[in-house]
Amino acid sequence: MAGLFFAVSSQLDVANETESPMAAAGFQPVKPDLPYYYHPNIKCWTDWFDRDDPSGTGDWETLMHLRDEYPGRICCDPVDIEAQPVYGGIASPPNVIYKSDTSYGFICRNGDQSSGYCQDYRVRFSCSLKYCSIKRPVCWTQWFDRDNPNGTGDWETVVDLKKQYPKEMCNYPLYIEAVTTDTLTPAVFTGEAFY
Repeated sequence: MAGLFFAVSSQLDVANETESPMAAAGFQPVKPDLPYYYHPNIKCWTDWFDRDDPSGTGDWETLMHLRDEYPGRICCDPVDIEAQPVYGGIASPPNVIYKSDTSYGFICRNGDQSSGYCQDYRVRFSCSLKYCSIKRPVCWTQWFDRDNPNGTGDWETVVDLKKQYPKEMCNYPLYIEAVTTDTLTPAVFTGEAFY
């Protein structure tokens, strides 16, 4: 998953009754007591789950059974589901899938297959970032500033930052937060255009 995740300036009062600029821009607080916001369209994925095998009538990876076996590890309102054979890739030959949705889960019935059986599947669910940041807290690097806004702009690219600050960034960052160096104003409020 990739997206923008912004921290607001400590000058803003999250508990204030008036709507913050971040909330007005469509962002929501991660937790009421923290000044961190996320956009609700940014999603993350749970771990992969495999609770059933295709013996018997098929492979039944239903939400009800998965929640029983993995309590607290699937959000209450998943927004998407992915299923794939346990050993990766795609089913060969492709299986006829009876059901795959965020209300019920995933079902592949052996009787629907020309081969007479389903592959063994695993599933995962997409949840809102709010759920995932509570389950897996986001960890942040130090602030980086490798370029100045002269010439063609201020170029703070991941590739260049990794070269200048080796071993200080993870290989696959999930979020980026950008603020001005002088007043720590979130970049989205500067009125400037970004790539």
